[in-house]
Amino acid sequence: MKTAGWLPRGFFVSMRFNPNMRAIVIDNGVSLRTDYPKPAPGEVIMRVRLAGICGTDLELARGYMSYRGIPGHEFVGEVVETQKPALRGRRVVGEINAACGACQACIDGLGRHCRKRTVLGILGRDGAFADYLRLPERNLISLPDSITDEIAVFLEPLAAAYEIFEQIKIPRNQRVLILGDGRLGALVAMAFKAESYAVTVGGHHPEKAERIGLAAQHEKDLNDRYDVVVDCTGSNAGFTRALELIRPRGTLILKSTAAASAALNLAPVVINEITVLGSRCGRFAPALDAMASGKIDPRPLISATFPLDDGLHALDEAARTSNFKILLKVS
Repeated sequence: MKTAGWLPRGFFVSMRFNPNMRAIVIDNGVSLRTDYPKPAPGEVIMRVRLAGICGTDLELARGYMSYRGIPGHEFVGEVVETQKPALRGRRVVGEINAACGACQACIDGLGRHCRKRTVLGILGRDGAFADYLRLPERNLISLPDSITDEIAVFLEPLAAAYEIFEQIKIPRNQRVLILGDGRLGALVAMAFKAESYAVTVGGHHPEKAERIGLAAQHEKDLNDRYDVVVDCTGSNAGFTRALELIRPRGTLILKSTAAASAALNLAPVVINEITVLGSRCGRFAPALDAMASGKIDPRPLISATFPLDDGLHALDEAARTSNFKILLKVS
């Protein structure tokens, strides 16, 4: 069992092995089995090919949502067990929210907000940092041959970026600031740029964003007011800093989560009549279209790829601010 400097005291991330499956486990010292998953009715089993480590995975390890289990929700897999022979062997990605399909939210097409849902590697369901995972068949999206694993593994976070455009109409002439220059901020900025917005990235490492062709400034040098600010900092201080950088009647979009809570002063929201929008998961179709058309190629964000057996080292590397995306090669 191992802990790392970026984890709170008492929290552990470990590797578990048995004859059937390898997995990275967030366990806080609790022994967890990682047996080959047993599918529920309507579910399929996939062999994980490639998985991406995101900020949410690191926050889960720090205690966010008190999650215990196998993390990981960005993946490309290959179907190995299914009731439909035509699906077997298919290369797929999957929507991460497994909804009940019967409640009012599901009927309204908002299964991502189903109160009974489980969420891959985040809430009540083991995730993709393992040899195998299970998901409902209806969650799966087959991949065309033209989209490689290294591109497809970004579909889930890119879908989250494109969710902004589904939630709100932003005029093309508005100035957009992405606050936070990590993997999420960079991907959101790439989506805005692909959709012809004037976008600036603000963070502590602007040279990272500039290397992949994004306009960037150091966060401390920002002093303009923007029409739209997207908080991708993953920091409790991000909300406060965003309010300092948005014009009156501007729009603040909250795109990241953090394990620790913080006191918020909401007076500026009222005084400056700021619209605040929470934004989480999105439909895969818009992101898939952007990738298939060549509008977005996320591969420049890949900083390194590690085998699953070296998964703990991979998590350490993902926690380094000098890196963008760290991938796990599983099979």
